[in-house]
Amino acid sequence: MKLLHSHKKFHPSILDEKTTESDPMKLFKKWFREAVKERVNKPEAIALATVAKDGKPSVRIVLLKNLSEEGFRFFTNYESRKSKEINDNQNVSLLFHWPELEREIRVEGYALKTTEEISDEYFNSRPVDSRISAIISPQSRPISGRDYLDCLWNEKYSELEGKNIPRPDHWGGYNVVPEKIEFWQSAPKRLNDRILYSREDNRWKITRLAP
Repeated sequence: MKLLHSHKKFHPSILDEKTTESDPMKLFKKWFREAVKERVNKPEAIALATVAKDGKPSVRIVLLKNLSEEGFRFFTNYESRKSKEINDNQNVSLLFHWPELEREIRVEGYALKTTEEISDEYFNSRPVDSRISAIISPQSRPISGRDYLDCLWNEKYSELEGKNIPRPDHWGGYNVVPEKIEFWQSAPKRLNDRILYSREDNRWKITRLAP
């Protein structure tokens, strides 16, 4: 896949803890809009880190589908490895990496399932192919081969063709509720800016970190 770049180098505004937004969500939205404007390749892609019962971490890419007061939202199979680890330990971490802008955003928080209504609404907005794949895929579990998936998909497609395709119980959304959000931005002399927002008593404390 060819990366998309803007025609001129992006020049970010100064990241100063004394003048930045008091609400990190407002700053995130501003940075996200700039990432879209500058044609960053998949700005909605997030590295999601979870931790298993034995304390071993794992990470994978998911896609941001919504940002609200409830947190950063993504959707997945509730029987997947990531979901099983979230069930055991709700603490997760997210990373947005936008090299075209020389920026990163790190989020630490906990994951909660969305309501069934929210999961239904998003599931029904997906293409038919994607809905069927979500129904038949035993995500994260060993399978005999690609032919096994193709067979399951074709059978389910024949069964549901022309019919309403309801969301399966094993598929839905999560909101990651942030407790810490760090904004990282490249700066001259490798003295990069790092501004950390920490939630304390329902308010955000702002701290500058050394690069």
